[in-house]
Amino acid sequence: MKNKILVYIPAILLFWSCTFNYGDTDVSAENLPDLVMENVEYVRVRAADPLAKLQAERFERYDKQNVVKMQNITFEQYGEHGEKINVYGRVGSAEVNIESGDIFMDKNVSLDVKTEDILIDTYQLEWKDEPRFLSSGENNKVNIYRENGTRFSGTGLQANTRLREWEFLGGFNGVYIYDNQKE
Repeated sequence: MKNKILVYIPAILLFWSCTFNYGDTDVSAENLPDLVMENVEYVRVRAADPLAKLQAERFERYDKQNVVKMQNITFEQYGEHGEKINVYGRVGSAEVNIESGDIFMDKNVSLDVKTEDILIDTYQLEWKDEPRFLSSGENNKVNIYRENGTRFSGTGLQANTRLREWEFLGGFNGVYIYDNQKE
């Protein structure tokens, strides 16, 4: 019994003498999320019809900044009373401004816009909700594909979706296939 007590005493003294480095201790509560959730599935509904479904590996809400940050996201936006998928997307991370609806998407963005028959692949995109404006950043490469074989690659995409005007700020190349057959 005496040997056991002698073993426990050094272990307890060692534990009490240890210090832990917690990094920068001057962290303000303003920089910490108000809500953190993992493996989230969110469905937005209006008048009993689903508008959108989002799945995220990590979801953080910052109330003072009116921001939501998410990681590893897939989402669907519905049309026709929630019966048909209008947009399908995958994003590595995103930051959403809760007030404005603006979204900054980063780390391998893929958007499949069914109503426009357009697939967009790029590293990052920014959506400005009020002007309905989509941009990739001046030096980001963007690939755009359509089912009929049309494809473009360029840098610095800017799109005014209200006016249906698309342009590349940098160089671009591609193939445009005109197909006026209506289904």
